[in-house]
Amino acid sequence: MKRIRALLLIFAILTVTLLPFISFRGPTIAADPNNDDWLHVEGNKIVDMYGNQVWLTGCNWFGFNTGTNVFDGVWSCNMREAIQGMADRGINFLRIPISTELLYQWSQGVYPSANVNDFVNPELDGMNSLELFDFAVQSCKESGIKIMVDIHSPSTDAMGHIYPVWYDGTFTTEIWISTLEWLTERYKNDDTILALDLKNEPHGTPGTTPMAKWDGSTDLNNWKHAAQTCAERILAINPNILIVVEGVEVYPKPGYDYTAVDEWGKESKYFYNWWGGNLRGVRDYPINLGKYQKQLVYSPHDYGPLVHKQPWFYEGFNKETLYNDCWRDNWAYIHEENIAPLLMGEWGGFMDGGDNEKWMKALRDFIIENKIHHTFWCYNANSGDTGGLVTHDFITWEEDK
Repeated sequence: MKRIRALLLIFAILTVTLLPFISFRGPTIAADPNNDDWLHVEGNKIVDMYGNQVWLTGCNWFGFNTGTNVFDGVWSCNMREAIQGMADRGINFLRIPISTELLYQWSQGVYPSANVNDFVNPELDGMNSLELFDFAVQSCKESGIKIMVDIHSPSTDAMGHIYPVWYDGTFTTEIWISTLEWLTERYKNDDTILALDLKNEPHGTPGTTPMAKWDGSTDLNNWKHAAQTCAERILAINPNILIVVEGVEVYPKPGYDYTAVDEWGKESKYFYNWWGGNLRGVRDYPINLGKYQKQLVYSPHDYGPLVHKQPWFYEGFNKETLYNDCWRDNWAYIHEENIAPLLMGEWGGFMDGGDNEKWMKALRDFIIENKIHHTFWCYNANSGDTGGLVTHDFITWEEDK
């Protein structure tokens, strides 16, 4: 059995838009004959086939979701060199945001071209977007990095994360699920893609439409029901892949449901958190995957005051107050009560020497102390409200971060 960096680094931590010119050349991939690195869940831990604990410590690199149709920055950096640079710094897990629209195009034999600098990446010359994705998968395999594909938005759009749910007027819930089935089938014999993050940051607040909710209904906008249905269909194709489920934005307080209406001047009837960061519903309505339950991981997102000045960022806040005011009841209880593992899918920000850095160091310490899996946001230099792990050239590392 091969042992690659992604499993050896068990206890290491990560201290444009281009018009889609279309081709119809169908890329192919070779099956991995040594396909034995699949992971599963035991309590709040992720383990390998022998039961050895694994710690997934990674980052995000976006672009397949934005219209670039490849990682942003490949217009200036060498993709393979960038991925190797991640591995050299202890990153063993790469979260790749992508859109349902691009997956649907691929599944239909349509392969948009991408924004690539062929001078810096001569090996990518002439490749379309799916061939570039396959090249990224192979580069990660060579560097010992595993992959989590993240469905970031229904439509391809650099601001697509603002849209609150997994369906829109063009891409239905069924298309969202069927494209993930297509992706799962295509890569089921390649354990480089270890996990699927079913939808980035479901959100929305009472009175807005659409709004992602978490309850016991089968309503179209019930994220819990949609995620469970999607997961079951994916796992019927590949029972070894990890299913990663984020939270929502709001959850009703005791005695209320999602029909409750807040009244001006009175205490809210809902608990609020970051988009995708509210997993309070797991206690009342846990995801039930039956025989596939050992593939389930929950994934909150958490950010600092430079992204939004949440009420828990008051003067004098620290790791203890953040835990008491936000982390414990929204998601940390899932780890503490041994319900399931947690994977912090997004966290990160500017090193400002102030409150944002204080929050980031507090969460870093909490992640280390509890061996929480994570993918830092982000590698990209062009993330406006967080900055990146690299500078504007997409290859020089911000070593302090």
